[in-house]
Amino acid sequence: MEPKRVLVDMSCTLLHHGHVRLLEQASKLGLVIVALTSDREIYNKKGYTPELNFYQRKEILLAIKYVSEVVESSWLIDREFIISNNIDILVHGYDNMNILHECDVVLLPRTEGISSSNLRQKCYEIVHSQLA
Repeated sequence: MEPKRVLVDMSCTLLHHGHVRLLEQASKLGLVIVALTSDREIYNKKGYTPELNFYQRKEILLAIKYVSEVVESSWLIDREFIISNNIDILVHGYDNMNILHECDVVLLPRTEGISSSNLRQKCYEIVHSQLA
């Protein structure tokens, strides 16, 4: 029997330990396929260009032992994406906005106190405090 194909959708603009923990938990369910949000989608949804472009983020994710494959995705995962990538399970944090009936959905708690947005803000504050 082939292992389940487990999709984890993320932007991963600034990789942190919360991402790694999510990927590790997902790997316990099967082969992890990361649906990595495109640069354009990040700009359209979050209003900024990611610090690392899609190919740089993909390279980093593929270097993580829990990740088997990385595919480009839009902001939300739809039925066609699930079917065309043969996904059995979608794993996401509790902030999941995907509404799917084509696969099982497993929601995992987020790692407290960390997010790419928090890291971005912290870097901004450090730079601006040094310029003041």
